[in-house]
Amino acid sequence: MSDWKKIAPLEDIPRLGSRVVEIEDGSIAVFRTSDDQVFAVRDACPHKNGPLSQGIVAGHTVTCPLHNWKIDLESGEALGPDEGCTNTYAAKVEEGMVYIQL
Repeated sequence: MSDWKKIAPLEDIPRLGSRVVEIEDGSIAVFRTSDDQVFAVRDACPHKNGPLSQGIVAGHTVTCPLHNWKIDLESGEALGPDEGCTNTYAAKVEEGMVYIQL
């Protein structure tokens, strides 16, 4: 059975911004793109664990604030030439509320 966690109203997450959710084993960054899609990834760049929640969102990627690695928000994969991956979590919006699946 899937465990969906209610995060916040979509309007509480700024476009091209994020909200950090604390879980038992770390933090999850929940992003809202310019087209109002939501994505959730572990709030740690695969390179040096930089806080992705503080990065710049463009399209469906976030740029790590530490060393400018670009991370695909859908897959969690670093974009070339960099290599690595961070965990992703299913995210959805229902009736204006954002949920992530843990």
